[in-house]
Amino acid sequence: MLMRTDPFREFDRLAQQVFGSTARPSMMPMDAYRAGDDFIVHFDLPGIDPETIELDVERNVLNVRAERRSPAPEDAELVVAERPTGAFTRQLFLGETLDTERIDASYDAGVLTLRIPVAEQAKPRRIQITGGDRPRQISG
Repeated sequence: MLMRTDPFREFDRLAQQVFGSTARPSMMPMDAYRAGDDFIVHFDLPGIDPETIELDVERNVLNVRAERRSPAPEDAELVVAERPTGAFTRQLFLGETLDTERIDASYDAGVLTLRIPVAEQAKPRRIQITGGDRPRQISG
């Protein structure tokens, strides 16, 4: 379904667990799961203007880009600035079993949700066997 090949993100997660600190902030955490005939992906993007979110798919690689701008005016004196700003990106390598032509995206309450249907050719189907006295059904 989904292939993960981001060794740096995995290294950062390991560093967080071992050292109890963040090597770099996790900019776009996600959850992914299959529900029926859909593959669902949720990205946490709090404080993101939906107009800055860009999605594109090229050869089964899904690119997600979003931007968070500082709410402070340019001439403001920042006292504390802990929330990350700037452009955030994430790539997902999608398996051949997903229908990348029919991805549905929605953004609500700071969460970007993608619904990626399982391709028809990847779904289980019944094959009818003929011969003998009568046709039989076999699951496949």
